[in-house]
Amino acid sequence: MRVLFVLIITFLFNSTTFAQQGSVQIIADERVDLLIDKHKYLNRHQPVLDGWRIQIFFEAGANSKRKATDAQQRFKSLYSNTEAYLSFREPYYRIRVGDFRTRLEAEGFLQKIKADYPNAFAVSEKVYPPPLPETKQE
Repeated sequence: MRVLFVLIITFLFNSTTFAQQGSVQIIADERVDLLIDKHKYLNRHQPVLDGWRIQIFFEAGANSKRKATDAQQRFKSLYSNTEAYLSFREPYYRIRVGDFRTRLEAEGFLQKIKADYPNAFAVSEKVYPPPLPETKQE
């Protein structure tokens, strides 16, 4: 009985390993290749990566755009080395600051600005990579 079982398993295993060979022809619209090329171009020329920013302002309603630009200017005067981004997603204007690769970096910066922005918090977002440090050439 055991020999029969082994023969059956061996037969099944060998029969599944011999697959038929053939060819596949892909028929696709030429515009698909154009979209792929465009995607590659945009990735090369608009480098963004998953990262973190600190949201310091969020408001909707009358005068919210003016308040957002005022908040952006105030932040830039306090922290001139950190970029501040104004965005609008209906109906809210918001200011998010920094380009941090990790949440830990963002949380560290959040602690620095907490006195000036007590309601600020870290958010996950596409960010611009920070410039690479220049190396000294001797």
